[in-house]
Amino acid sequence: QALRQISQRTISTASRRQIENRVPEHQKLFQEDNGLPVHLKGGAKDALLYRTTMVLTTFGTVYAIYHLVVSSMPKK
Repeated sequence: QALRQISQRTISTASRRQIENRVPEHQKLFQEDNGLPVHLKGGAKDALLYRTTMVLTTFGTVYAIYHLVVSSMPKK
């Protein structure tokens, strides 16, 4: 009985909120032909995330190669 009341309460309160459907404006943004790749069409935030990911990936690759070279050298 209590579980039924809780579930009905959450369903009824969720239907009261009116959430604006922003899918059409996002579709328009991502489908326009402005020469940018899809992963950068979100603006400055996407560009920052992309550059951060590239820097971390490059650093991680260099770090891994460095440790492979160091571990392959025999110790004196």
